[in-house]
This record gives sequence, structure tokens and C-alpha cells, in this order.
Amino acid sequence: MLPRMFRRSALRILGALALAITLCVSSFAQTAPAATPAPDRKTSRPYTGDLTIFDSPGREDRLQINRVMDMLAITPGKNVADIGAGSGWFTVRAAKRVTDTGTVYAVDINSEAIQYIDNRAQKENLKNIRTVLSQPDDPALPPASVDAVLMLKTYHEIAHPVTLLKNLQKSLRPVAKIGIIDRKGNGENHGVNKDVVVREADQAGFKLVSQSDFVKADDMDYFLIFAAKE
Repeated sequence: MLPRMFRRSALRILGALALAITLCVSSFAQTAPAATPAPDRKTSRPYTGDLTIFDSPGREDRLQINRVMDMLAITPGKNVADIGAGSGWFTVRAAKRVTDTGTVYAVDINSEAIQYIDNRAQKENLKNIRTVLSQPDDPALPPASVDAVLMLKTYHEIAHPVTLLKNLQKSLRPVAKIGIIDRKGNGENHGVNKDVVVREADQAGFKLVSQSDFVKADDMDYFLIFAAKE
């Protein structure tokens, strides 16, 4: 057993070492930068008002929707998803384009919109429309079922677009195209800048294959087309 003097000396040395270690850790904690996650980008509140406003006269010409469908290769026999379908304005036009040999999935998170489109399809005798009450981050489409997708003035309302696009991937057929029509903005003013859309799509596994600004010709609206990365 060590003499009492040596034991006291050893305890003093151990205490000094413990204090030095504590001071070093404290100094590092004060100088090391805090790891803070990047905040989610701003989004606009999803529209829940009068759905008839989407059927304003002349909208078809302003958005040049037939040209949009041409660029998305929407032809007879194709299956199309209208994500954020709202009143079904685009849904019914796509349904007529694909004919009875194709299908249009009208996707929306608003149950009132789904009921509105169901009634509209029945009145217009469009039997190739399938409504889907989806989740905010998941379009809930059948696997490998879709040849073309359009998000018409909807993208700025999606809180977690990367998650939604990743969930969408499993529903796409080979060489499927995703079209996004939106307007410039900061996310919360019913628009989002296209560089943000391109970046988020890239994170979800999609590449930009085409971009146009002919929709509305107001220097605010844009039309982007994406495809899955190989």
C-alpha cells in the first residue's frame, strides 16, 4: 500500500488532469459552430375556396394547354396524373385527349375537390377519370401506372416537394414526363422560383429536360418538364 503522502500527491495530479480536460471540452463547445438544420422553404396555403374560378373564360388559350399536352406526349391511350386537380379543369381536357383507351387520375388532398370532379366527370360522361384523395406528401397512385404528370399552379403549395416527388417515382412508367407550371415567387405568395423547383427535383432523382416560358407570356409563368434520372 502507498504511503499517505504519495496517495495525496496522486490525487492532486488526477484532479489537475480532470480540470484540464473539462476546460478543453468547454472551450471547444464554445468555439465549435452549432449544427442547425436548414429551414424548410416557405409555401402557400392550399386553396379551399370556390372551385369554379379555375374555369374562367379564355384560360385554355392563355395557358396554351394543348401545346402543354403535346410536349408531355399526352396522346390517346396514355395514363395521366393531374396532381392538385382542383376543379378538374385540366383533368377533363386530358381525359378527352387520351380517349377511352387512356386514364386520367385526378389527385387532390381536398375531399371537396374530389367530389366536385366526380360530379363533373359524371355530367360530362367522362368514364376514364379516376379521382384520388391523396396525402400532402404522397399522390397515392398505383405502381407503374402513369405516363405523364402535370402540376398546374400547385407546386408552390407543396410543403415537402422532395418527399412527394420521391413517392411519385414508383408510380411512373419508363420515359414518363413530369410537367410543372408555376410562377415566380418566394413560396408564400402563390409562386416559387424555378431554380428552387429544379434543385428540389434533382434532390428527388429527376433531371430537367425542357423549360419554356410561353404559358401566359407574362414573364412570370414558366413550364418545366422533368424525367427520372437514369
